[in-house]
Amino acid sequence: MSQDSTERYHDRELSWLAFNARVLQEAGDPGVPLLERLKFLAIFSSNLDEFFRVRVASLRSLLRLKKKTVKQLGFNPRKLLRAIHREVVRQQRLFGEIFSNEILPALEENGICFSFGHDLSEAESTFVERYFREHVQQRLSPKVLGSEGAPFLENRAIYLVTELWPDGDRSTVFPSAPEYGMVPLYGDGLSRFVEISRDDDRARVMFLDDIIRSSMGRLFPGYDCGEVYAVKVTRDAELYLDDEFGGDLVEMIKKSLGKRDRGLPTRFLYDLRMPYPMVTALKTQFGLEDEDLVLGGQYHNYSDFFAFPDFGRSDLASTPMPPLAHPDLSRADPVLDVVARRDVLLHFPYQSFESVIRLFEEAAEDPTVSDIRITLYRVASDSRIAKALIRAATRGARVTAFVEVKARFDEEPNLRWGDEMEAAGVRVLYSLPGLKVHSKLAVITRSASGGVQHFTYLATGNFNEKTARVYTDHALITANQRFAKDALQVFDFLSGGADEVKAKSLLVAPFGLRSGFEKLIDREIANAENGKDAWILAKMNSLEDVAIIDRLYAASRAGVKVRLVVRGICRLVPGVPGLSDNIRVTSIVDRFLEHARVYMFCNDNTPELFLASADWMTRNLDRRVEIAFPVADDALRSQLEDMLLVQCRDNRKARIVDDRMRNRYVTNDEPRCRAQLEIYQYVAGLSSARAPRATRVDWEAIAGSAGQN
Repeated sequence: MSQDSTERYHDRELSWLAFNARVLQEAGDPGVPLLERLKFLAIFSSNLDEFFRVRVASLRSLLRLKKKTVKQLGFNPRKLLRAIHREVVRQQRLFGEIFSNEILPALEENGICFSFGHDLSEAESTFVERYFREHVQQRLSPKVLGSEGAPFLENRAIYLVTELWPDGDRSTVFPSAPEYGMVPLYGDGLSRFVEISRDDDRARVMFLDDIIRSSMGRLFPGYDCGEVYAVKVTRDAELYLDDEFGGDLVEMIKKSLGKRDRGLPTRFLYDLRMPYPMVTALKTQFGLEDEDLVLGGQYHNYSDFFAFPDFGRSDLASTPMPPLAHPDLSRADPVLDVVARRDVLLHFPYQSFESVIRLFEEAAEDPTVSDIRITLYRVASDSRIAKALIRAATRGARVTAFVEVKARFDEEPNLRWGDEMEAAGVRVLYSLPGLKVHSKLAVITRSASGGVQHFTYLATGNFNEKTARVYTDHALITANQRFAKDALQVFDFLSGGADEVKAKSLLVAPFGLRSGFEKLIDREIANAENGKDAWILAKMNSLEDVAIIDRLYAASRAGVKVRLVVRGICRLVPGVPGLSDNIRVTSIVDRFLEHARVYMFCNDNTPELFLASADWMTRNLDRRVEIAFPVADDALRSQLEDMLLVQCRDNRKARIVDDRMRNRYVTNDEPRCRAQLEIYQYVAGLSSARAPRATRVDWEAIAGSAGQN
């Protein structure tokens, strides 16, 4: 690949598919506990559904543009969609092989056996028939297609389709063309997985799909049923608000939410064994396009494996890693009193999110706390933090909550909590036109001797106690009044009291985050050109912004060593001679979802480290309210450096991101390192005695640990 190649950047969508392939690798890894492998199948399936609902839907909308407009895009959406479908089909084929040839036999070896309805004992057949009659049949709504017009196919719902032949007609020499019957596979309280028998060391389980297949004749009396096939439609999830800049945005979103699951189809997944005449008939019946049709397997919605029973087999699951108490917050002292003495840094999910909940619950009851300000992006459905804000307002504290109602797929809980908080007296602010508020920020103000004292909470992850159990994130709680001054400016902007944020200690998008990062990268370039040590060490979810990537390429050419850990999308192409020789990128997929954003710059061996709510993506830098914040405390910064360096050494769960997106595992002769396990042990060893250590990054070791690109 040359420096002038059009392949200077990986395609965003294909790079995302490469990430999902890494998730699938975990499902295919025999070293992963068996029940966890099923969960990775569920994650892969859920991810792919969202990809089609959002990204493919956007690409499909481009097909309706005029040719002249398409040329201005810089890429051919139809060609890209074909490439996406080829890769999706390849991954789904691999998915089927992993499930059928690896996981099912392994489950059977461990006494958990799937029956697909062909090998039932007499007792099991009796159970299945009774279960269908008593629990399933009355919940189903079978329909003969064409009799009353096409039914609406619900988003992500599975439908079973069968040929219907009038009784006796199928056996004639010249049978008439069949009709088609359709049955939706859904119903409140029905499990997708039904245990049909069990003895001492063996459980037999059956898909609900197969229980219905076995009794299809009961649903269509007067017909002889042929083979039964599964189909599923995925629908466009965009809300497509007519005018985000005018009118009541909250009301528009509320009205649009009801339409989301009725969006245009973006994928019609069907069983690859389905006869062509049936495919054609369904395509006509439901008004589908060729681009909608995607080959699938016999079963869909593997995301249901999140709820697969464990049958009491804890030996087939991961070893528990219970969240640890924070050494500074495990005592009886109120959190704010601890923070008044020194900054506190938390690492989730290694440490318990309970400390954050405790912070707000204590503030809600503290009569000296006069004000609480907070941004809420994704609120847990049963949020204790939201309840604490309500109690604080009821007590008489001034509480301001900025609720982002454009947080895709979390609009409903956010709106519900907004309504409840507003009813309790919380001042609730909602989405800004043209911007999403993605920062994770809070300021708590309390009376102190001589005036007031502000405490600032800054984090890489949401105020969400559910995701904090599985997402890796960091949070800083500080009494640094310079941080508080900048944070209060952000809230002033969000409330309409200011047109911009002129922060001095924090980097705030869309005002100074991009330029701040650019200056930090440019300083490394200048240092390298002047013969000084220069390196960049960063971790993020996604790297997509072309301007930042071009600066990293310039840094590489100048001799800056760049080492990146990128979980998801990475449009940067590393290891290209003359372009990115000095850049190494790895991606870690393991039991926890890597979510933290950490940016570290050599600064002539006086390292500066920032945590952020923002990835290096255009939307984060330019179209969202985001915050990056420095960690100046030497001991706390050392913790983050240690964790970052451990992730760079990972040779168990790290994959190399290369010019061909091959997802090769990192292999080297270094001691075995599984970063998440080592970090858990490291965090367990942290104490209140915070002695900083002088760190000089060994770049030969770190840069080489990514393997050869």
